Parts: sequence; structure tokens; C-alpha cells
Amino acid sequence: MDPDVSALAMALHGAALRIMGFVDSMLLPMRLYQLAAIAGLLALSWLAARALSPRWTGWLRSREGWPRWRLRVGLLLDRRLTLILFAIAAWIVVAIMREITWPSRSQLIALAAAIATGWVAIFFVARIIRNAFLRRLVTWGAWIWITLLLLGLLDETTEALDRLAISFGDFRLSALTVLKGLIITGLMIAGARMASRLLAGRLARSSDISPTMRVLTAKLIQVVLFSLAIVMGLKAVGFDLTGLAVFSGAVGVGLGFGLQKVVSNLVSGVIILLDKSIKPGDVISIGDTFGWIEELGARYVSVVTRDGKEYLIPNEDLVTGQVVNWSHSDDFVRIELTFGTSYEDDPHRVSELAIEAAASVSRVMADRRPVCWINGFGDSSIDYVLRFWIADAQGGLANVRGKVFLALWDTFKANGIQIPFPQREVRILGPNTANPGPKAQETPAGD
Repeated sequence: MDPDVSALAMALHGAALRIMGFVDSMLLPMRLYQLAAIAGLLALSWLAARALSPRWTGWLRSREGWPRWRLRVGLLLDRRLTLILFAIAAWIVVAIMREITWPSRSQLIALAAAIATGWVAIFFVARIIRNAFLRRLVTWGAWIWITLLLLGLLDETTEALDRLAISFGDFRLSALTVLKGLIITGLMIAGARMASRLLAGRLARSSDISPTMRVLTAKLIQVVLFSLAIVMGLKAVGFDLTGLAVFSGAVGVGLGFGLQKVVSNLVSGVIILLDKSIKPGDVISIGDTFGWIEELGARYVSVVTRDGKEYLIPNEDLVTGQVVNWSHSDDFVRIELTFGTSYEDDPHRVSELAIEAAASVSRVMADRRPVCWINGFGDSSIDYVLRFWIADAQGGLANVRGKVFLALWDTFKANGIQIPFPQREVRILGPNTANPGPKAQETPAGD
């Protein structure tokens, strides 16, 4: 027979004998009345909890102004009210019986009270674990462990789990090792999550660090803490990480070749956070897309346009391509319009009216006065360029251009300024006309 199988059978046989001996001891007359007392205390605790729970929850609802953590503790007490009342009642009974009789006559009641107290303590301590599945797993594992410890069955159970193993050459993996690894790694991950949240909160309250550096630092802290938690958890149970390092290196090379774009976008995201070229809230133009940055992701950047569309642009495109950041160093954006007027209009007056028209638009900055210059002498008009500044590019550019054009139209129309446009003169000639005459000519409106 395989030595491991034989040892496992012997361990299971010893545990079974120990359990049978424990059950036989419970059937002694001195223990039976204690079991009856425990059952009676459980029934009374359940009835008392059913009667007290509505009053307790109603009292909690009337506590206006209490901090949230205190109300949460009150609700947790209500959830385990039966167990809490049983532990209190059992300890009271044990204290009374030890004063009037031998301690051995209340030993089983004291054991039940200790188990109930341990379960209550584990239930509250496990609340520090935010993940519901992990918290439930840790709670049940701790309940089983403390129950076996107090019943004196922990050594036999540990030996049986250690005997339940498989071997691969010199490597031996037992159920006890797997269980220890899961428990230690889970606790380490929970601790790393708590530490990362505390550090992220500290960084969020720091005004000396830019928003992009806060995000980058928080992500790096999470990666480092979780990696350390997993490595320390594996080392704590005796895993040899040399083979794991070689395997992870090979997997890393394979992923590097197979997921080049994904890795490139991840690295580009880190570069964007480091060089602060763009940040949430910036107004950018990339290709035909114009909008403001809603979120910086690990793989992409979310850009929301004026019409409500949300574009997910890969980080690599922002690093390698040309990006217009309208609000990189400040929020000021200069907009340029071109127009033309008739040669009969005074260019000095046209420039003054154009500046007044642009300044009348609400989104045009008043402390940065618009300017208007002659841009050239065209075939049928004097060409001008009008420049003005805005400070809210996220409000759109086309709409402010349209408002300035409307202001120019109203101002020019009110002051008799003509905006020329090409006109065609068409002559219709008869079929017998020998000389068709001059061809159709274009004449400006002001000529």
C-alpha cells in the first residue's frame, strides 16, 4: 500500500476515534443535563431576540445625527442578536453554577459559551474585509477553526489534512498547505486593499500633487501592495517561487508578442499620466473628433463631444499622433474669422464695428480685446481677419463663431456696410446674330 494512503487512513481512523470518544462523553448523565441547559438557553435567546429586534431597530431609526459607522454596528448587533444573547446568558449561568457547585458540572456550558463568544468576535472582526465573498469565506473558516480548537480536535484534523496530499517528484502538495495558502494570501490581500485605500485617501486630500499623479501613484501602490501580498502569502506556506519566476518570464514574453497593442496602450497610458500632456477636463481635437476628456483609462481615453457621443480613443494614438489640446497650459482659446466688405466702405470704421460686434457676444472675453486687421485686397472686396478670445472651449467653437457672424451681420446692416458677392450678367442672343458679343461677366455688388 502507498505510504501516503496508509498514513492518511491512520490519521482518519484516529480522528474518527477521537470524535466517537467525544460523542460518548457527551452521553454521560453529568453532560446530558448540560446539553439540555444549552438547548434551553438557545431557545430562550431566540425568543428574546425575536421580541427585542423590532424595538432595537426602531430605536436605531430614531437616532438622527448618528454617524454611519455607529448605525452599521447597531445593525450588525441586530443580525447576531440571538448568538450574543446566548453567549451572555451562558456565561451568567456558568458564573452562578461555579459559585454553588463543582466547575466540572458547568464545563460543557462554558465550552458552548466560549464557542459562541468566538463566533461573535469573528463576525465583527471579519467586517474589515470589504469583499463579500472573501469575507464569508474567512468567517466560515475562522468559525470552523475556533470550534475545532475549543473542542480539542484541531490536531487530529490538521494531521488528516496534512496526510491528504499529492506528490509530483520532490514537490508535495497537501490539503493543509493549500488551506494555509488560501487563508494567508486572503488575509494579505485584504490588508493590502485596506492599506491602498488609506494611502489613496491621503493622496486625494493632498493639494500639492496633480490629479494625474494622484491616479498614477494610487495605481502603482495598489500593484506593489497586491504583488507583495501574493508573493508573501506563497512564501509563508513554503512555495518555491524559482520555478514560478521562470514560468512568469516565459508567459511575459509570450504576452509581449501576442498582446503588443494592449501592452502599448497600457504603457502609453502611464506615459500620459507622467508627462501631464492631457488630463480630465481638457478640451482636445484629434482628427475629426473634438470634445473634452471625461476619463483617463488604463487602455483608452474617453472623449465626450458636444453632441453627446463618447469616443474611446486608444492611448497609443494620443502618444504617437498629433493632438490639439485647447486647454493644455490654460483655458484661453483664440478664434479667427475672415470676412470682406466693399471698397466703398471706410476700412477704419469697418475694423471698429467688427471689434464692437465681437465684443458684444457674451462668451468673448472682455479683458482680451478683439482685434481686426486688413488681410488683403481682393478682386471685389477688402479682406479682413477678426481675432477674439474665449475661456470655455468645452462650450463649443462652432456656436460662438456663429454668434459672432450674426453680430457682424447685424452691425454692418445697421451701419450701411456692404458685404460684396459675385454677380453674373447673362445676355440671351438670337440664332442669326453674327457677333455673339462679349461673354457673361462677373461684377461685384458694389461696382
